[in-house]
Amino acid sequence: MPILGAANLRDIGFHFPDTDKKFKNFDSKFFLEETMVLIRKNSFEIGNIDVTIVLQKPKISPFIPIMQKVLSGFMKIDLEDISIKATTTEKLGFVGKEEGIEAFANVLIYKNF
Repeated sequence: MPILGAANLRDIGFHFPDTDKKFKNFDSKFFLEETMVLIRKNSFEIGNIDVTIVLQKPKISPFIPIMQKVLSGFMKIDLEDISIKATTTEKLGFVGKEEGIEAFANVLIYKNF
């Protein structure tokens, strides 16, 4: 989760190890909410988020406003501060062959003094 890295708070596996059975089958929104608690405990706040999802199918652009609304609610940040885009690889590589997807996220955080 780039939010933790941006705040120099290690990575998601450090805080929520996949070897810990208590986290098995947890909804990913739980980890997002807990991550927001962690960064705010350390006086950080989100400036904005820019996400790119790379997949051949299905077309997800109709769902982007819903994704933004859900993230905004769980992260308690303005909808306008969340950019989500989708693209394809024009049938190149494992994504183009529909063997998987990729996602990239950039997060701007700032310290609340």
